[in-house]
Amino acid sequence: MAERNSTGLLMMMLEPTPAAAMTLPAEVREKLAELELELSEGDITQKGYEKKRGKLLAPYIPQTQGVDPSLQVDNRVQSSQAAQAVSKQHKTRAANSRDERFRSDLHTEAVQAALAKYKERKMPMPSKRRSVLVQSSVEACTPPDTSSASEDEGSLRRQGRTAASSTPYQAHPSVEHWFNRVIQGSSTSSSASSTSSHPGGRPHSTATTAAAATVLADLMAHTQLDNHSAPPDVTGLSERSVHVERPQMTSVRGVPRGYNHTSVLETADGVPVNSRVSSKIQQLLNTLKRPKRPPLREFFLDDFEELLDVQQPDPNQPKPEGTQMCPLDGEPLGVVTNWPPSLLASLQRWGTTQPKSPCLTALDNAGKPVYTLTYGKLWTRSLKLAYTLLNKLSSRNEPLLRPGDRVALVFPNNDPVMFMVAFYGCLLAELVPVPIEVPLTRKDAGSQQIGFLLGSCGVTLALTTDACQKGLPKAQTGEVATFKGWPRLLWFVTDGKHVVKPPKDWHPSIRDASNEIAYIEYKTSKEGSTMGITVSHSAMLAHCHALTQACGYTEAETITNVLDFKRDAGLWHGVLTSVMNRMHVISIPYSLMKVNPLSWIQKVHTYKARVAVVKSRDMHWSLLAQRDQRDISLSSLRMLIVADGANPWSISSCDAFLNVFQSRGLRAEVICPCASSAEAMTVAIRRPPEMGVPPPGKAVLSMSGLSYGVIRVDTEEKLSVLTVQDVGQVMPGALVCVVRVDGTPSLCQTDEVGEICVSSGTTGTSYFGLPGMTKNVFETIPVTASGTPISDRPFTRTSLLGFVGPDNLVFVVGKMDGLMVVSGRRHNADDVVATALAVEPMKFVYRGRIAVFSVSVLHDERIVVVAEQRPDASEEDSFQWMSRVLQAIDSIHQVGVYCLALVPANTLPKAPLGGIHISETKQRFLEGALHPCNVLMCPHTCVTNLPKPRQKQPEVGPASMIVGNLVAGKRIAQACGRDVTQLEDNDQFLYMQDVLQWRAQATPDHPLFLLLNAKGTVASTASCLQLHKRAERVAVALMEKGRLNTGDHVALVYPPGIDLIATFYGCLYAGCVPVTVRPPHSQNLATTLPTVKMIVEVSKSVCILTTQAIMKLLKSKEAAAAVDVKSWPTVLDTDDLPRKRPGQIYKPPTPEMLAYLDFSVSTTGILAGVKMSHAATSALCRSIKLQCELYPSRQIAICLDPYCGLGFALWCLCSVYSGHQSILVPPLELESNVSLWLAAVSQYKVRVTFCSYSVMEMCTKGLGSQTEALKMRNINLSCVRTCMVVAEERPRIALTQSFSKIFKDLGLSARAVSTTFGCRVNVAICLQGTAGPDPTTVYLDMRALRHDRVRLVERGSPHSLPLMESGKILPGVKVIIANTETKGPLGDSHLGEIWVSSPHNATGYYTVYGEEALHADHFSTRLSFGDTQTVWARTGYLGFLRRTELTDACGERHDALYVVGSLDETLELRGMRYHPIDIETSVIRSHKSIAECAVFTWTNLLVVVVELEGSEQEALDLVALVTNVVLEEHYLIVGVVVVVDPGVIPINSRGEKQRMHLRDGFLADQLDPIYVAYNM
Repeated sequence: MAERNSTGLLMMMLEPTPAAAMTLPAEVREKLAELELELSEGDITQKGYEKKRGKLLAPYIPQTQGVDPSLQVDNRVQSSQAAQAVSKQHKTRAANSRDERFRSDLHTEAVQAALAKYKERKMPMPSKRRSVLVQSSVEACTPPDTSSASEDEGSLRRQGRTAASSTPYQAHPSVEHWFNRVIQGSSTSSSASSTSSHPGGRPHSTATTAAAATVLADLMAHTQLDNHSAPPDVTGLSERSVHVERPQMTSVRGVPRGYNHTSVLETADGVPVNSRVSSKIQQLLNTLKRPKRPPLREFFLDDFEELLDVQQPDPNQPKPEGTQMCPLDGEPLGVVTNWPPSLLASLQRWGTTQPKSPCLTALDNAGKPVYTLTYGKLWTRSLKLAYTLLNKLSSRNEPLLRPGDRVALVFPNNDPVMFMVAFYGCLLAELVPVPIEVPLTRKDAGSQQIGFLLGSCGVTLALTTDACQKGLPKAQTGEVATFKGWPRLLWFVTDGKHVVKPPKDWHPSIRDASNEIAYIEYKTSKEGSTMGITVSHSAMLAHCHALTQACGYTEAETITNVLDFKRDAGLWHGVLTSVMNRMHVISIPYSLMKVNPLSWIQKVHTYKARVAVVKSRDMHWSLLAQRDQRDISLSSLRMLIVADGANPWSISSCDAFLNVFQSRGLRAEVICPCASSAEAMTVAIRRPPEMGVPPPGKAVLSMSGLSYGVIRVDTEEKLSVLTVQDVGQVMPGALVCVVRVDGTPSLCQTDEVGEICVSSGTTGTSYFGLPGMTKNVFETIPVTASGTPISDRPFTRTSLLGFVGPDNLVFVVGKMDGLMVVSGRRHNADDVVATALAVEPMKFVYRGRIAVFSVSVLHDERIVVVAEQRPDASEEDSFQWMSRVLQAIDSIHQVGVYCLALVPANTLPKAPLGGIHISETKQRFLEGALHPCNVLMCPHTCVTNLPKPRQKQPEVGPASMIVGNLVAGKRIAQACGRDVTQLEDNDQFLYMQDVLQWRAQATPDHPLFLLLNAKGTVASTASCLQLHKRAERVAVALMEKGRLNTGDHVALVYPPGIDLIATFYGCLYAGCVPVTVRPPHSQNLATTLPTVKMIVEVSKSVCILTTQAIMKLLKSKEAAAAVDVKSWPTVLDTDDLPRKRPGQIYKPPTPEMLAYLDFSVSTTGILAGVKMSHAATSALCRSIKLQCELYPSRQIAICLDPYCGLGFALWCLCSVYSGHQSILVPPLELESNVSLWLAAVSQYKVRVTFCSYSVMEMCTKGLGSQTEALKMRNINLSCVRTCMVVAEERPRIALTQSFSKIFKDLGLSARAVSTTFGCRVNVAICLQGTAGPDPTTVYLDMRALRHDRVRLVERGSPHSLPLMESGKILPGVKVIIANTETKGPLGDSHLGEIWVSSPHNATGYYTVYGEEALHADHFSTRLSFGDTQTVWARTGYLGFLRRTELTDACGERHDALYVVGSLDETLELRGMRYHPIDIETSVIRSHKSIAECAVFTWTNLLVVVVELEGSEQEALDLVALVTNVVLEEHYLIVGVVVVVDPGVIPINSRGEKQRMHLRDGFLADQLDPIYVAYNM
């Protein structure tokens, strides 16, 4: 009760309760009441009302501190000082610094502190089939738990964000706390939290305005302070999620986002009126903002502009306050007299003067030195290679290579010697080396992109080693296979035996360093494309100079290099600068580090190395292994270069490493982090201690500030801070500045984070072959605030995000590649990885392998976290880990994770040195090829920019609608078929039995029916007389054997055939009422027999007519297991009936008498029987006869089930009425012979044929590839004029079009295929027929359709939906479109229910099973306005009418009817109407393995069931793709994704999905799903 009381208390305190209103003097209250009355009557304008009301109330409104009463909700904090005070005071959450990232005890503590705030709550575990579990090799798996799901589906809804938000639910429902919260208006969660963490938080501003208070009361009134045990409401209409904690986002329409669910009405002077003030104001809810009567056009405004909420900047976000930064100059590049003029000159010098001096020592996987390359050897071997490349390779007597050509260097990471020789060999030959990774398989991650790079560089030759060449994948010919996307390459092995010694007189030209390209280093961009960065000879030389000066390198120093020597710092220090200074490099291969992470430290000790070049990962690994080693000393090191010092986690590795190794002689000051990028090479490096530089710096920054691009120093004990170390000073000779990330590169302020740019002679010069990108990156011109360039030199963007701190130290806080901008705030992928790792690093994530990237969904970036889980992790573990990661990221970064996926160990694509290939991972995620073993989507928490839920307009009355439509020039949507007054010869017979007798006398031998079997041969036939004779026998049997009375109901349980037709007429002859029933399926009695039993019982049949075989089946043992066989009524078999004639044939007294009952199961799973009178039956046949021009000389082919609807009418009634011959093709026979129907159409040269969608689908799928074979069999469909699909649904355009396309080759005219439309109340409303214009197709705006508006758009425009007309309206049928609620007529531009009036409407339901009192108004309803006399039947389908430009047979303009979908099936979500088929179409398109899809809602959650056609490991790939596509195309959040086997979604005989059966199966847990994912 505590919460409820506090709410009440608040309401009392704040004001607008009636009790509080009583404090106004009586006369003022009276005047207010009068005013309100005037406004409601429309006698006063809104403005006048507000003005007078304001005057009356002015004396009674408390004016705090002279605050103007019109203070808007948004100006909640008074002065800017207050605002600053607030933002300083609550910079961020409470707890720990982000130190020690990898040792991660401290950071883990911080994360644990964040997690502690979330109580352990039960989450809906996804349920998963065992076979899927096996794949992730889990022995102790928990049983799939679906039960928890339905109980606390909602427990996962974030209990708000950060501690602040959890407080109201758990801690102290203190009024004061809420008060502060709204008054501060702190919309960022960071500032909110401190108030809540100290319960007694003082209000930080005394501006307790009525405005704020009311908003607050309103929030309280509408917030259910429960723990959300109900499933999360995705309709968006719930008032449950109060977005106060979110950064404020205002929608385009200007209502502050935080309050969008509550009805805050502001009067003109800004004082909000609470919706609970009085019932009177409640009535005025909709008149306050607009005058009494809206102008007419407002009735017809299409409110389909679903505006996505646009992020509005949060008014309280920190903004930079510093001055503009000044570009920073590095110290001048020292001029030394004996600097070599080029790198090759120094190679020549050392190779000839110091040939014995060691250059490079290579180690094997045991850490033993394999080979030491001396400078002499390097020089001679490079010379040999250069000579060989230039002179010994030729094609067609032309040299293969010319100076300046690019050559690929493909060398493994354990062979630095061969690489170095090849690299310098190319330089000596004036060729441009392009070092790349060794392709291991044809499908390496990113290998295709490398191929593009090689192609664009025009590479034709690849150099490699003998061992490497042997290991490459080979083609059949024995040559190296061509990799996907690669150009054709010639592979040349550079081992000794393949190169020749140059003649004495051959000398390479060693020129001074020029601006020609020296080498190309590849780089992979965030999107995964690979670019080649060109480095000129002069830049290569200058960079070596600068590094030598910055690192204080001296001749013959020893340096250990753990990095990849082909690129980046490994190449710069270990291959280039080392040669310049004749240093000795100990190269430690990655493979050795994997076996022995301590190897580099041992080598530093053994070789007394002065310098080591490592990454933080290498320091981290050595910490894990260091316990075994006692006797190593690192005292020789003067510089430990941390190449990825720019990585935010490097500081924790450095600190942890120092803690452990300080005792082994490591000095703190030798750790030198550096920052570099492929484009700018080394940007900054911390100088070694002997250079006398300022001490290293460390900055503790607020994570929240960084997300807004602002530097705010914080304290270490906070939870969400980032501790970064400096990366030293700018490189010698460089000019550095920091520019804004977006838009014009203008200089940042001193406390602002931007992209670091460098201008110096040591950077790369271009992206090879990409002039546009080169201009953007290598030729940036930074400008000052006034727009003037800061220098005439172009700058290179480094893609490092950072700032310049005190002492001119450079700090880097992230990289452009890892930048994710979510809702306008920046987050760094590396930081998110660190937080995820800190949750339970070693226990769960395999080798710490986590990838974080963002994908764009619904116009914003969404964060995706993918981790490899350890092989022994259980389902329970993984789920717990995922939920904790979500909470940790939420607390520390204040950002929601959209998707968290776990994949089995070792399955993420690897980068060359074992890291994760991020872009490839992202690509696989988007393509659905990641194959996760666990996935958790949280769209509810992160997707905050959905359009506002639609508020239904106050209903406009039907009369105003009509008037409005007329005035707006829109016609009322109604149409009718041809008039049927002119009678023809046989129209005098009202009764079908009379027609049959007349035909038996007039044309006794005229064939009416031909039944085909699966072989295509005629199984049986019936002429008029034969049919009449058989009907007579049946009538006798009914009267004599069955002793039936007239009016008794008889169930006909027959397979499709002539028996069914004969017994139908036999019943009419005997005066009984026939009910046709589909026979049970012998293989599937358990499901089919109960339906038969139900129809027999519901129709009150007193007798069953059937064949002997089915009779046995009905009474069999198997049947007894499914139903009570003793309760069947009399069962008669009609196989051998005596030849007797009845005494007389029954004549009904009036045409209104019941002729037959038509039973069928609707798509929503309701069994309904409709009553057809003799008059309706006759009228139906007449309409079809006129529409299809049916005469005795015609033949039509029917491939439909004969049990209900139009299928029954065509099969049993029409031939008898019109006298044409029907060729009957039972659809069941197509299962054994797919081409049966088309072969029959061709053989009998049929002009008119009918089929169902399931038949069309069977033909499309089964015969799609066999049109040639059908041609050989002389099947020709050019005779077909109309092929009509009988359906009760929206036309399936895709299917009809593919059918037309496939069989075009067999002569089928594109115009022939059309659809029909009928439903329970009238089985035939539209039929294309033979005359009349072709069916038209229109394209609708799907967004408008959700608002029941019809807006036509061009084909192919976004959000367009194609709709085909459902055939022509039948003669005698009138159709109108009516509003489902008001029952008033609608205009052309509205979607409404199709109502139909016609002589062949059914007369009513014969008991709707389970809903006895159902819908009398379905058959006889009247419009509430306009033509109120006509009696209409409601079809239950939504559609619209359009007048087309075409003319019909009578020369009138043609009205087309478009059916959109069944009213019962529509989903009401977010106040809008969705048609399941539209969502399903999007879903099926999202992944190739989705065979079928069905959607339904469950407690306002959208449930999507997909059938997976493929391996079960793809099941979880579908979850994210389905969620994405539904968000993007329909603005809906999917609540549950259920992945099932093919064939689980039930489909009825008409090929329609039974979504309600599926829903029941889902709720009863009968689907045996492969996977069920609950999106949170």
